[in-house]
Amino acid sequence: MHTVGRIDLAMYEKITSDITTDEVIITEERIEHSNLHDHAFDRYGVYIPDILRAPDLIFEDKNPNTAILIKQVEEDGKNAQLVLRLHVSSDHPEHKNSIISFWIISEGRRKNYERNKRIVYIKKESEEMKMKTLEGNVIGK
Repeated sequence: MHTVGRIDLAMYEKITSDITTDEVIITEERIEHSNLHDHAFDRYGVYIPDILRAPDLIFEDKNPNTAILIKQVEEDGKNAQLVLRLHVSSDHPEHKNSIISFWIISEGRRKNYERNKRIVYIKKESEEMKMKTLEGNVIGK
């Protein structure tokens, strides 16, 4: 188990207000899983702390207490996607917020998420542009 960063709890309040820690971990098994996706962890894992600290978008996942984070990687302009299970008070007390999966997604998939998933956070610099294109799939709906 590796601590990979911390989150700002306020960014996830629309998913749950019951988050017990800001610490985020990833297990060896999840690293191996992420590397099945074109070696995503080996190639882009260095960006995980930045993705956690300053994602471009956060979507609510279909699974409870789970978020999907998207951030464009500056090195090559690709979109990194990180699935984060948030630790809540009803979870085992020794567990932490955990990365479930991590991989690179296409621009088309990111746009599909913007159309079809509930957005709970938009990075401030891109908020005005995103709001113009999202057609009703905005925070709080």
